[in-house]
Amino acid sequence: MRRALRPIATRRRQPDAFWRGWRLLALDGTQYSVMNTPQVTATTTKAASRRGRAAFSKLGINVLRELGMHNPLAAAIARHGESELAMARRLFAQRPKGALVLADRLYGVPSVMVDVWAACRRVGSHFLFRVPRHINAQVLKTLPDGSRRVRLNVREQGRPWCVAGAVEMREIRIHVGRPGFRRHELRFCTSLLDHRAAPALELARVYATRWEHELYFGYAKRVLRQTDVLQSHTVETGAQEVAAIILVTALVARERARAANGPVPALRIKFGVVLAIVRSLWFSLGPIEDLLTEKRKAQVVTRGQALMRRSLTGPRRSRTNPRAVRQPIRGWPRLQQTHSVEGPRQFKVV
Repeated sequence: MRRALRPIATRRRQPDAFWRGWRLLALDGTQYSVMNTPQVTATTTKAASRRGRAAFSKLGINVLRELGMHNPLAAAIARHGESELAMARRLFAQRPKGALVLADRLYGVPSVMVDVWAACRRVGSHFLFRVPRHINAQVLKTLPDGSRRVRLNVREQGRPWCVAGAVEMREIRIHVGRPGFRRHELRFCTSLLDHRAAPALELARVYATRWEHELYFGYAKRVLRQTDVLQSHTVETGAQEVAAIILVTALVARERARAANGPVPALRIKFGVVLAIVRSLWFSLGPIEDLLTEKRKAQVVTRGQALMRRSLTGPRRSRTNPRAVRQPIRGWPRLQQTHSVEGPRQFKVV
């Protein structure tokens, strides 16, 4: 996987994959369900839910990928029940040079951001993480764009009452919403300390693109896998199956980039269509490889790429779905009527 997963976006052909020269990356995790075989149940523990134990054991995975290409750069699989943060720490050192990494609130705690910042300094990269509300920060200086230089206490792992040190970084508070609806306040911390090189409002809009990571997992699970449970009977073969899924998404990302070739945004080309064409070429050219000349094979691939370019999704709407669940767990509001909000977002530094 380390040999196969590598960056593919270029500033000339895929400018949407960059922001002010920084390659946009996202770091996040998900889980796959594994069959309830004796080999699996003997080595894993099912998560607890409000109705008892979960139906299936879960195999966690953490992926670092290019936002503008849906291209995985590195992945860690929890073969021994590791947490998402433990897997993420293994990926910190694998980020490329000149990247801006986005992540959600799970990673926006001082102890994690200190490790990320150290890894970023070694390769010349930066991060932008959302921060939970309960994290306290001491304001040192207010910058002209509305952001702040703050000091955060770093607490010992497993002993949150003990302060091991402090770290200074830049904090951004944003009110985001749409006309006629209640606004929400979001907190971010970043290693980009220069407000002139990275204005606060622009960083907030860049973070909004992190949702592409959720779409990547959706394609990998619903379009590529198409089953709710992995077909493997052991944790080790389940990890191999997940690794194969990651490698296939990398292959599809490369074929999307080749088919787009600049004029067409790569993410506008339908994932399912690219997957179907790549499968058909794989099974058709494989058995007759020695019967065709290199020129003929190149012509077949070129026609397949032309077909990919004609299979485009419509312009993506700017919408928001409610953060609620139909059967609430803990303090989540109950979702009784489904609705979504459309229209342009409004950002305001506070």
